[in-house]
Amino acid sequence: MDLIKQYITQCLTAASNNLRLTTHQLEAIGLLRETFLNSEDVENDIRKMKTITELSTLGIRLNEVYNYLITDKIDFLKISDRFKEHSQYLIAEMSHLLEIVNPLLIKKAIKRLRGEAEEESKEINYDLTEDKTDSNVLIKNDFESEQESADKEDVELKNYEEIILKPVKSIDKMLKFLAMNTVSYEELDRNAEIMKMNGDISKKNGFEIIAEMHRIVSKALVMIKSRELMPGKFVVDSLRACLIVIVAVVRGKDVDITRYLNKAEDFGKEIDVINI
Repeated sequence: MDLIKQYITQCLTAASNNLRLTTHQLEAIGLLRETFLNSEDVENDIRKMKTITELSTLGIRLNEVYNYLITDKIDFLKISDRFKEHSQYLIAEMSHLLEIVNPLLIKKAIKRLRGEAEEESKEINYDLTEDKTDSNVLIKNDFESEQESADKEDVELKNYEEIILKPVKSIDKMLKFLAMNTVSYEELDRNAEIMKMNGDISKKNGFEIIAEMHRIVSKALVMIKSRELMPGKFVVDSLRACLIVIVAVVRGKDVDITRYLNKAEDFGKEIDVINI
């Protein structure tokens, strides 16, 4: 039996056992476990998860688990402790996924993951392949709706994507001038408030990672305005990493954003210890 499959499916089981689930939610999690248990390519299935909006944040966390299993030298004396850690941080992702997203949508998303339904609408091109400091690393095209849908939930999701992505390009452009101190207090205020509002929307819809990226950007912009944080290259690159994660998760681009996510989260921890 493939130990990686067993480890991941048992992590999902352990996490779900800590939640009170409805029959539909239990069925959805069962489908997810079955998908990995029968998977012929776990790495590819996790990559596909990150391209499906409803499953993307859980996919990012599972990717971290997978990377641990294939890249780290496993200490079998401590693997039980690591298993508990992995299961614990899956609980939060699964809880928000199951509480906020309609169980029917989750089941549809899992069916797409299993290749039992048509893929989501075509992707929009943007470059996330290099860690550059110019705006080309982010969006190259304005967001456009793919097509009208009779499904109300699909329409609401599309509106969410448009709301979240609309300010990203202008904020990325602002970052180019931030280090030169040519950004006005009004612009910092306006963008900080936009990111705060969009973070609240993301949290309300259960997209915790997207919400956290917005929180970090909003807080950092407020701190830059109050001169509690100096906008050097490290700060600008860290803020851009937050934007990259937001775009990648919302648009479901099939890229590995682990290093951007880690960079953004580490930056968030650093600014959280600064009193403002």
